[in-house]
Amino acid sequence: MSERSPAPGGLALIESLVNTLDIESGADALDTADGRARLGLTEEELVHARDLRESLRATLLAHAGHPPHRTVAPLGTLLAGAPLLLTVEDGDGSARLTPADDGPLLSRVAAAVAEALVAGTWTRLKACESDTCHWAYYDRSPAGRGRWCSMQVCGARAKMRRYRAK
Repeated sequence: MSERSPAPGGLALIESLVNTLDIESGADALDTADGRARLGLTEEELVHARDLRESLRATLLAHAGHPPHRTVAPLGTLLAGAPLLLTVEDGDGSARLTPADDGPLLSRVAAAVAEALVAGTWTRLKACESDTCHWAYYDRSPAGRGRWCSMQVCGARAKMRRYRAK
């Protein structure tokens, strides 16, 4: 949906998870084996992955100043069950949170959120304002006030609707 470049670091995982659902067409990449494989998911993990995806979408909408698209489980509640480890590098003493097990999507997402919090990039990951889109994108604008995943599509549609309403 978006022509933007992918989010930095671990946020790319979150962006790709949220963007597995095209709200406008209803197509869900998690319905396909390839879509699940890209995220390392099994069919048994689908219900939890979809719950996580929609909680992330609601959080990304909040980053952009918008209400949740629907009632979802709070992201903090879901991430509380993700085991993380604090790892410290012997060579330089740098520390970071890593998934206790690289398999579960929940742990990988929790580690990505922790990394983004430390880097100061977490609130730059947002969801498109358009009700028919809500695509995740990384806001690289200087002021951090991006509203749409694509100015050429969602932004142009919103501006045209406002213009016609006048």
